[in-house]
Amino acid sequence: MSAYGNNSKRAPVSRREMLMRSANGFGGLALLALMAEKAAAAPSNPLAARPPHFKARAKNVIFLYMDGGPSQVDTFDPKPRLQADHGKPFAMKMEPTQFASNGATLGSPWKFQNHGRSGLPVSELFPELAGCMDDLCVIRSMASNFSEHTNANYFLHTGSGLQGRPGMGAWVGYGLGTENQNLPGFVVLNGGLIPPGGLDNFNSGFLPASYQGSIFKPTAQPVANITPGEAVPEAQQRKLALMRELDRGVLERFGKLDALESAIANYELAGRMQTEVPELMDLKGESAATKQAYGLEHSFKHTRTFGQQCLLARRMIERGVRFIELTCPNTGHDRWDQHGKLKVGHQDNARAVDQPIAALLKDLKTRDLLKETLVVWAGEFGRTPFAQGSDGRDHNPFGFSIWMAGGGVKGGMTYGATDEYGYKVVENRVTIHDLHATMLHLLGLEHTKLTFRFGGRDMRLTDVHGELVKEILA
Repeated sequence: MSAYGNNSKRAPVSRREMLMRSANGFGGLALLALMAEKAAAAPSNPLAARPPHFKARAKNVIFLYMDGGPSQVDTFDPKPRLQADHGKPFAMKMEPTQFASNGATLGSPWKFQNHGRSGLPVSELFPELAGCMDDLCVIRSMASNFSEHTNANYFLHTGSGLQGRPGMGAWVGYGLGTENQNLPGFVVLNGGLIPPGGLDNFNSGFLPASYQGSIFKPTAQPVANITPGEAVPEAQQRKLALMRELDRGVLERFGKLDALESAIANYELAGRMQTEVPELMDLKGESAATKQAYGLEHSFKHTRTFGQQCLLARRMIERGVRFIELTCPNTGHDRWDQHGKLKVGHQDNARAVDQPIAALLKDLKTRDLLKETLVVWAGEFGRTPFAQGSDGRDHNPFGFSIWMAGGGVKGGMTYGATDEYGYKVVENRVTIHDLHATMLHLLGLEHTKLTFRFGGRDMRLTDVHGELVKEILA
């Protein structure tokens, strides 16, 4: 017979049965309370250090951005056939170029020589870096989807050719936080040239604003108002305490809003930076030998500029800054973008960065920091093996060279290859998405799992692409 009886009315429920039926409900309430306690105890600081997905090889990144696109066939990818056919009509089909003034095959004005135990070749543009070839992994098979500076810059920095996506440094900060709460997790050292595409190359995009890049100048006053304005430190601390109290009141009234919380976090970080940044930028503690090695006394002022950037990058690594990008100084040749006057343009650009980069690699190695610091040297694309006009090279996204060092990468090797003219990739093509996936992997981040929900889908730096380049891992 039914428990409801013949008249279908519910029988009375005993106290014991009520407790049994409600057990799951009580458990759910308890779980909810525990989760609330855990959420309340979770750190509210968006830059708090977080564990990687798996054991990392690198803790930090120094990205040496070579704005404009250095020529692969004049730097790290020697081509005897190119030299042999110098001045002859180019033997391969020419893809559409940025400008239409295509000329004959253009051999390199610089000689190549093998260096180190590995015997890696590098052109005479880099006499100082030549001493570090055993630490470099030269990737000769890079390819990009874009041949125009702005789109190619966005692609290199953010994984998308369109404006508005988070930059590499922002993604790294989102994934790992930073080790020093008194400095930004993502710093861009501006040597004088902000790349085409502007500050959106270093933006946080749809990620919380706390992860955007902070632009520093390599001077005693890297950012505005970094020196405390209060003559009495106690007065400033009282003002900061009042601001924190007011901020809490606003959050209580309006709830959690990214723009508001990020603004509060950034203001608090700015306050802490006033005590940390002046010491960071003060190079008095560096030895005369160190300053000379980095080129701070060089006769070429642009070497001095980039040398100070490289030295500051090392000091930031020591202080736990997670991602540092260096931009090029303005040598008067429109970046590495030599559509004409290739010889003087590339020569001056290389002169500005060669000694400082070599000093940075050697210094990191001496201090036992290179093994946990990933150094990446790259432009947004390469140059054509045929001339533009008579003495320049146009943009070439079909095959170009970059290099990586430290941070779990094999040194003294090349990976991939271009054809006999250095025009297109013919072996082990590496895309920008592959580069990003590999960089994240070295930092202990699985690129397919580093996601952020936006616009109804899980977004990531590598979009739906990217393969780990396993062959270059140490």
